[in-house]
Amino acid sequence: MHNNKPLGLTPAMGWNSWNTFTWDINEQLIRDVADRFVSEGYKDAGYEYIVIDDCWSLKERDENGNLIADSSKFPSGIRALADYIHAKGLKFGMYSCVGTHTCAGYPGSFEHEFQDARLFAEWGVDYLKYDYCFKPRQISGELLYKRMSLALKNCGRDILFSACNWGEDNVYQWIRGSGAHMYRSTHDIQDHWNSIKSLALSQLDKECYTGAFCHNDMDMLVVGMYGGSNNDFIGAKSGGCTDNEYKTHFSLWSIMGSPLMIGCDIRSANQPTKDILLNRDLIAINQDTEGRGAYRIKPEPQWFHSDDVFMLVKVLTDGDLAIGFFNLSDRQRELSLQFWDMGLPYASGYSLSLYDCWEQQELGVFKERFCPVVPAHDCVVVRAKLVS
Repeated sequence: MHNNKPLGLTPAMGWNSWNTFTWDINEQLIRDVADRFVSEGYKDAGYEYIVIDDCWSLKERDENGNLIADSSKFPSGIRALADYIHAKGLKFGMYSCVGTHTCAGYPGSFEHEFQDARLFAEWGVDYLKYDYCFKPRQISGELLYKRMSLALKNCGRDILFSACNWGEDNVYQWIRGSGAHMYRSTHDIQDHWNSIKSLALSQLDKECYTGAFCHNDMDMLVVGMYGGSNNDFIGAKSGGCTDNEYKTHFSLWSIMGSPLMIGCDIRSANQPTKDILLNRDLIAINQDTEGRGAYRIKPEPQWFHSDDVFMLVKVLTDGDLAIGFFNLSDRQRELSLQFWDMGLPYASGYSLSLYDCWEQQELGVFKERFCPVVPAHDCVVVRAKLVS
């Protein structure tokens, strides 16, 4: 689906090991996920990257300064694992860090950037997540991301660069110029509603800082985790979210143009989880070629001063509009969208034909406004087509 596109044109789609498994990873798990990507329809839906996060290496480099995979976790070696994933038509991702060490205390790439980039290329790596722990205090993070970007672009292989400095150091101002294809704009996600809500709200005024070849990454998806992480911070000891909350989470990430990196254990995903992650209408909105950020409209009148209720509008390449009605508050609301606010006056003679992306049905033709009733923590997402 994506393989002929330039690297980073649209937001990356894939799976990352961290949210569920953290340190408890091995080659069989990664192979099983790759198998499921094909058999369960994730590959056909557009997901392509299988990414190993932190804790894959030994705690020390070898005598030549090279990183070494932990042979107890990856007995066949990284190259063999990459070959297995590539044989399925998928892409393989790895993890390192700008600092002397990774967040879990393994060797980072500080002052080994060009050496590590060459090694990743030799191993067949297609994606590098580059974290921000243990950075020497007197060196700018901006410079270190530029350094690894230069190394990756000259390593002899196309490697998507996923910068992960958690929105620090005014990253919005310089990250596009650094060469990164996506960048983390938020602190780490947790598998509970308040985390999803706060991350989304933190990015509502940042729509000008995302676009083709440099996507604003609001962190990996927690859809379908239900509190199932082996890390108390991520699981937040909460039992996770409801399916409606996961649906809202996926809708926000899709319409706001965030990469869609699955974090649950897809080997045991239930049907509601698959229905969310494989929704082709939402994926099409996320993967729209122009990669425009979504702008916010607040409903009148009583919720105008609240951030809990809003609409997001994303302009799509074909002239359609993707419109999300989001109710992050704790009770049901009616959200009234005036088409005037999207540039469509009544006097134009045009109406909007609306298609519900979750119910996957036509809603009909509307003039002047549309006002769905949205349950608490839920959303309605429509694709709107101009009709005369």
